[in-house]
Amino acid sequence: MTIAKAYFPSPFGTILVKASALGIQSVQWLDEVRERSVPTELEDCVQQLEEYFERKRASFDLELDWSGAGEFDKKVWTYLTTVPYGKTVSYSDIAQELGDVKAVRAVGGANARNPIPIIIPCHRVIGKNGHLTGFAYGLDMKAKLLGLERPLDFAEQTSLF
Repeated sequence: MTIAKAYFPSPFGTILVKASALGIQSVQWLDEVRERSVPTELEDCVQQLEEYFERKRASFDLELDWSGAGEFDKKVWTYLTTVPYGKTVSYSDIAQELGDVKAVRAVGGANARNPIPIIIPCHRVIGKNGHLTGFAYGLDMKAKLLGLERPLDFAEQTSLF
């Protein structure tokens, strides 16, 4: 059950953060511009996200609410939180790391179901060939996030290798 919502501007559009008593439930970009509105319960989360967009934060220290998610999704999301800022991994790298090289599509599905992008950095997952693939908010947004993290290495390109 959502108990708090925050709206705030980011360099890439308005973001809506939702939280329950257990932690952050979702981070979403909105199509419409909303006035900044941050309840006390979400001040730390919004501050950490703003620091990320200002290149002052490389990782997050927040409680997350994954209730309702499947065990495999949780394993993938937990792994994603270990992918360092500015680095990328492939779907097959994650499948291999989780012990099942054939689970590449399942890893892709878990990424697609990630309700907390940026904090659970699914934008850091790319195709085995180095190309950008799949992101709920489009490949342009994925490229912007990777460009934010690696501005000198990742400028207007579609392959990381």
